[in-house]
Amino acid sequence: MEVVVDFEDYFPSMVESMGAEGFIMELCNGFRLLMDVERGLITFESLKRNSVVLGLNDLRDDEIVGMLSEGDLDGDGALNQVEFCILMF
Repeated sequence: MEVVVDFEDYFPSMVESMGAEGFIMELCNGFRLLMDVERGLITFESLKRNSVVLGLNDLRDDEIVGMLSEGDLDGDGALNQVEFCILMF
């Protein structure tokens, strides 16, 4: 069974309506929403806990690990703000 995911990139229209500075501020807000406040990073635990906010209640642990590893450039198992922004672009 082949699964097809239809994805529409809303970033260009968001940048157009919010301006570049507003868009960057929204990315930063998204990072803060998902991060572990004590560590200042998006960790497995913080992403699992906050995935409900994203409407992703049924994310499996391996999917969360996959999301983190996709953007984890320094290999620490978590995402800092720069890694998050790069991943979002």
